[in-house]
Amino acid sequence: MVTQRGRRDGADSAGRPPRRTRRPDTPDADNAPTAEMPAVPAAAANGRAGDAPEAVRAKQIPEAAVARLAVYLRVLSGMSEQGATTVSSEELSQAAGVNSAKLRKDLSYLGSYGTRGVGYEVSVLVSQIERILGLTRQHKVAVVGIGNLGHALANYGGFPGRGFPVEALFDLDADLIGVPVGGLPVSHMDDIPRVCAERGISIGVIATPPTAAQSVCDRLVAGGVQCILNFAPVVLQVPAHIEVRKVDLAVELQILSFHVARRADDAASNQGGSGLPGTGLPSDNGKGSGRNGTGPDGREMVVRS
Repeated sequence: MVTQRGRRDGADSAGRPPRRTRRPDTPDADNAPTAEMPAVPAAAANGRAGDAPEAVRAKQIPEAAVARLAVYLRVLSGMSEQGATTVSSEELSQAAGVNSAKLRKDLSYLGSYGTRGVGYEVSVLVSQIERILGLTRQHKVAVVGIGNLGHALANYGGFPGRGFPVEALFDLDADLIGVPVGGLPVSHMDDIPRVCAERGISIGVIATPPTAAQSVCDRLVAGGVQCILNFAPVVLQVPAHIEVRKVDLAVELQILSFHVARRADDAASNQGGSGLPGTGLPSDNGKGSGRNGTGPDGREMVVRS
């Protein structure tokens, strides 16, 4: 998945210049900062003395860590539904598909360090991650382009339960206008700015052909939408305050193809009996970070307009 952002953050919250130990032209996905996190009232710390909400004020959470926090939240929610009250870093890291050291570092951004011999309280971690990800309130979603993909997204029942109710649907097809999909009537694309403003839409999902994506994006921005999830294979031009996440399924399949080809090369080189070094790339045995939504080099791409 590609992140497109309209601006780049500068010095940290204390006004310190960036460290000189890393060249500015070689960004690290695990250390690239997102926008500075807002102050969290002490009352929001769920009453635990060790949760230190001040840590959230002082730190900038890396973009790659934010993506992993969303995965941790999904895993923890499942554990909570099954009645789990505590979880160790090893158990959580295994379920989330990351190493335990990286998981502990990610959770330290929340000011949560667990208890030796006990682990982490599941309910506390869930509330902490929800607060950091802004899930303490609902984000209304609009889907633009009610083709096969848009139709599936509009009918997906998992969004409301996670705080993302679909509140508006748009298309150009005259045969679809006014027809209910997933319980919502489809509106015309020309009405995007008005409807989004009236219904308080904060997230727009673009599921249109690439030729229409930029025009749809402009309408969403005009309607006050702050974040866009773009399934169209184009780079959108957006203002500095708009966040865009680009999902290119073809690229994801190509990344998977790379791993298949690499494993085939490894198998071929391991079966060779000449004693010469194999030509395949070394395998990471599933422990590398070039999977689960990151790039093959373990970094998330940032595209800026």
